[in-house]
Amino acid sequence: MPNILFLMTDQQRFDTIAALGNSIIDTPNLDRLVRRGLSLNGYSTCPVCVPARYTIRTGCEPSRTGVYQNQGGATLNDDVRGACGAYLAEVLAAQGYRTFGIGKFHTSPWDAPLGFEVHLHTEELYAPGQRQRDSYASFIATEHPEYDWVEGLMGERTDMYYIPQMSPLPAHLGVEAWVADRACEQLADPDGRPFFGMVSFIGPHPPFAPPIPYNRYYDPDRMPDPVAGDPAIDHQDEQIPWMNHATFADDIGPGLARSLKARYYGEITYIDGCIGRILDALEARSDADDTLICFYADHGDHLGDHRAWQKESFFEGATRIPMLVSWPSHLPANEVRPDLACLTDLFAIATAASGQLEVRDGHDLLGALEGQTAPRDQVIGLYGPPGTPRFKIMVRTGNWKYIYLANGGFEQLFNVTADPHEIRELHDTEPDVTATLRQAAVAALTDRGVRSALTDDGRSLRPLPFEQRPLRRIYQFDASRGITSFGPGVLNAARAQEQGQST
Repeated sequence: MPNILFLMTDQQRFDTIAALGNSIIDTPNLDRLVRRGLSLNGYSTCPVCVPARYTIRTGCEPSRTGVYQNQGGATLNDDVRGACGAYLAEVLAAQGYRTFGIGKFHTSPWDAPLGFEVHLHTEELYAPGQRQRDSYASFIATEHPEYDWVEGLMGERTDMYYIPQMSPLPAHLGVEAWVADRACEQLADPDGRPFFGMVSFIGPHPPFAPPIPYNRYYDPDRMPDPVAGDPAIDHQDEQIPWMNHATFADDIGPGLARSLKARYYGEITYIDGCIGRILDALEARSDADDTLICFYADHGDHLGDHRAWQKESFFEGATRIPMLVSWPSHLPANEVRPDLACLTDLFAIATAASGQLEVRDGHDLLGALEGQTAPRDQVIGLYGPPGTPRFKIMVRTGNWKYIYLANGGFEQLFNVTADPHEIRELHDTEPDVTATLRQAAVAALTDRGVRSALTDDGRSLRPLPFEQRPLRRIYQFDASRGITSFGPGVLNAARAQEQGQST
């Protein structure tokens, strides 16, 4: 059985790797992975953190996990496992793999068991009592208490979420470096079993706060401006303006957007160096060539494209992701392929490599890459609970992308080959293509038993009266230290923290 190593980032766009065409960014180690194997046309089928991560560990789409958005109950983990079956780490452990998981996992509850023998968390936010149990935060508290006063170890959030920042910690103590250190320790473990490792970086998810010198690695004046089309089309998905406001990103101009992209690229270059150390540790092993590596992100970030920030849409910046698959002893090297792939396929890739293929809701992507099965012909994306105004569906196939927004019953169609920035919306001018892909969406929902997203006769997609949600802000402070909002109460929490440290 080969070793299997999953490397993932959070909120990294598809167009952020130098070897794949970005002439501005510096990613020598992601370039190494490009040269090591195959670069695919990857998509996140539910482009937001929690649903994407449950898809990765289950091989199941939201129609089975029941997770269509980030909000979830306290027993979410048990509900998903019961609906989908054993998690990937559990499946591979039963086959004889040594398993380890390091980094961000974003489960509910936050420390839910996922089947890893070694499981080290580095989550972003801390509920009361959580900071002391988070592996990285406790490392800072015990090994480097000079930095334990920092509330936001990965940067300041809330109104600073989309403000360029610098990490309060030096690069060698940042969370990404810590994750790489722990991963290298696991790769050096002399245990004779093959390993399955999942290494999950928090960055480049906002806040964009790379450490010195990555905070000044890129000149904002060299950053390209965001792209935008018709404002009515860009914001036809009501989630976009709502989320812009929620994350204090509703008045970002071109200059600030360029500065944010510079810090975002700085985060990626910092992570790239951490990945390089992991690759060095792997290549020091005698079985490096018999190690399957998958690199991917859970979703992207609009970065101002379409007048949007964050994710949760089916525009390319949010839903399309980097996906690199390499296995030197089995797959070709340094090839860019147009094959469609998505996060659901990762479960099948790993189990196929182990010799006990279990496809679940995905596609036998490894078999397709080896020429043994047909390639994937389409990707279906789902977001938001079916039957509610939040629901939307994407069909991505060939040159085309079709999007249906239940909130208002709007349709969008883009030729992403001829119009990669999705500026020209074509659903009226290409009625035959629209009708074909609309029926593909209906068929996919029917096959998955998602009846509430269809009309009563089951023949079409259900439209709902357009609903404009009341705007609200998202506040993200250090709840583990009693900080939950702006206002005078923060002084009391700070004083209580100081008294606790002095006793």
